[in-house]
Amino acid sequence: MDQVVFGRPCADVVAEEAARLGASRVFVIASGTLNRTTDVVETLVAALGNRHAATWDRIAAHTPRTDCVEAAAAARAAKADLIVTVGGGSVTDAGKMVQLCLANDVTSPDQLDDYKRITNATPPTRRTLNVPEVRQVAVPTTLSAGEFNAGAGCTDTVSRKKESYFHPLHVPRSVVLDAAATVHTPLWLFLSLGIRAVDHAAEDICSPLCNAYSEASDIQALKLLSRGLRGVKQDPADLKARLDCLLGMWLSVVGSQAGVDKGASHAIGHILGGTAGVPHGYTSCVMLPFVMKWNKPVNADRQAVISEALGRPGADAGDALHELIAGLGLPRSLRDVGVGEDQFDLLAENTMHDRWIYTNPRKIRGPADIKEILRMAA
Repeated sequence: MDQVVFGRPCADVVAEEAARLGASRVFVIASGTLNRTTDVVETLVAALGNRHAATWDRIAAHTPRTDCVEAAAAARAAKADLIVTVGGGSVTDAGKMVQLCLANDVTSPDQLDDYKRITNATPPTRRTLNVPEVRQVAVPTTLSAGEFNAGAGCTDTVSRKKESYFHPLHVPRSVVLDAAATVHTPLWLFLSLGIRAVDHAAEDICSPLCNAYSEASDIQALKLLSRGLRGVKQDPADLKARLDCLLGMWLSVVGSQAGVDKGASHAIGHILGGTAGVPHGYTSCVMLPFVMKWNKPVNADRQAVISEALGRPGADAGDALHELIAGLGLPRSLRDVGVGEDQFDLLAENTMHDRWIYTNPRKIRGPADIKEILRMAA
C-alpha cells in the first residue's frame, strides 16, 4: 500500500491516483445500489475522463465466486490496467479476486479451488499465485476494513462456504477515506460494520500476540468508533462523526498488519455469513459480546482494556459491547438475525475450517465448544 488519503473528495483523489500510476484503462467495480441511485460513481467516472474503461456493478453480498469470475472477464475484455472499487467489503474483496483471476488466467469458478487458502496446511494454498499486474485503488463506503489487508473472502456458491484467498500485492495501492461517500450507505449497514471494526480491535487486544504497537492503535480505534458511531446514530449527516468512524476503522486493522491473529468471533462470523447469509456487520453484533464472555476465564485482564477504551472502566467487556450495540439499535442475538438451533451443527462443523478458530485465546477443542458459544448467542 502506497498511501491512505482522507478528508478529500474521492473523485478528485481517484483521478490523481490514476494519473500517478499511469493508468489509461481504469475498470470501476461499484456497489450496484450506489451506482444506480446516487451520483457518487458517476462523479468519479467523470473525473477519470478518458482514463475510464468500464464500470461493473454486479457483485452480490459475500462476494460469490461466480460474480468475481464474471467481473474478471469484463475487466479482461476492457483491457483494464487499474481496478478502482467503490463500495463495501464485498466489492473491495471482488477487486482483489479480479486481480487474482486476471493474473492466474481464471475463467471459471471451479478453478478457484486451486488457489484458496487451506486451514493448517503447508503450503497454505494448493498452487502458488502469480504476482498481480493489475492493481487496485479502494474507496470504502462502509466500515468493513477489508481495504487494509491483502486477504479476500469469496463464497463458493456450491458448498456455501466463505473461503480465503491471499497474495501480498492484493492489498490496494491506495485507500481513499471520504466521509461524504458513506452518507448513501444504509444506516443499519454503516453502523453494524462499525461494530465489525470494533470486533477487529477487541479481538486484537485479546490475542496472545497483541503487542504495544497494535494495542495503542486498537485502543484509539475503540475510542473513535464508539464516539463516531453514536454520533452518526444521533445525526446521520454528521460528516465529522463519519470521518471518526473511518479513521477508527483504519486503526482497527493495524493489529492484522502487525501479525496479530483474530479469534472465534471472526471465525464464527465468516461462517454465519457464507453458510447462513448473515450480513458481515450483524455477525459481529451477535457474536462478539458472547465470545468475550466465553473467553473471559482466560483473559479477564485483557478484556478490561476494552471496557476502559469504550468508556466503561470496570464493566464486563461483553456487557459494555452489548450496551454499545443496543444503543445503535442493532441485533444482539442469533434469533434476531434468523439463525436457529437447527443450524448449529452445520455452523459448528464449517467453523472448524476457519483458520482463526485455532487462534482464539481460549482453546476451542472441537465443534461442541463452538455450539456452546452459539447457544449463548441464541
